[in-house]
Amino acid sequence: MPEFPPGVRVGVAVPAAGHGRRMGGARKPFLELAGEPLLAHALRPFLADDRVVAVAVAVSADDVSSARSWVEALDPRIAVVAGGATRSDSVAAAVGRLPEDLQVILVHDAARPLATAGAVDRCVAAAAAGQGAVAGWPATDTLKEVDGDGRIVRTPDRSKVWHAQTPQGFPADVLRSALADPEARALATDDAALVEAVGLPVVMVEGAPDNLKVTRPEDLPVAEILLARRRAGP
Repeated sequence: MPEFPPGVRVGVAVPAAGHGRRMGGARKPFLELAGEPLLAHALRPFLADDRVVAVAVAVSADDVSSARSWVEALDPRIAVVAGGATRSDSVAAAVGRLPEDLQVILVHDAARPLATAGAVDRCVAAAAAGQGAVAGWPATDTLKEVDGDGRIVRTPDRSKVWHAQTPQGFPADVLRSALADPEARALATDDAALVEAVGLPVVMVEGAPDNLKVTRPEDLPVAEILLARRRAGP
């Protein structure tokens, strides 16, 4: 088991303001999965962790009022805030709502309903030790880099490639500093890229092979199957 400093205080930022274009415009965090909103599943491993003292969920400005009525009712540690134009803007809005006296901030996609307590532990342990951490899983497919015309220009060594997932964890002050640059936020595809840019080491830690991100309509029934399998146990 990872070792943790005594009294580590963890906050969680959850970007949930996307427009779901690849989901036909549906608000992914509010889609139903096994009788509950996707977002409720995404929050569960964090709400079960006593080190987590605050959770901020950034939703579309149009959804703030309706989301508060049920999201904040899930747990008194949760606050709903208005997100921004990009994912990083929404993370920044969520982080801005978290307490200042945190040692670690985790970022987790609202559309990932199958994160594990083990991944949370590993991200917290790395961040509490002064590193960034990205939950992920080693690539098993052969990957190809292509140019603008679709021609293959390189075949990366897949033994060195991981699929990045969330949660991602960071020392709180480092993440706040990395998010302070709006231009950098506009270019980053995840929070680890922002933290890498300010020079902090970021490590990959084990996530789970079934920690999928619900992105397209066909992902939802897959998530249902994976969730049922996990609940059934070995």
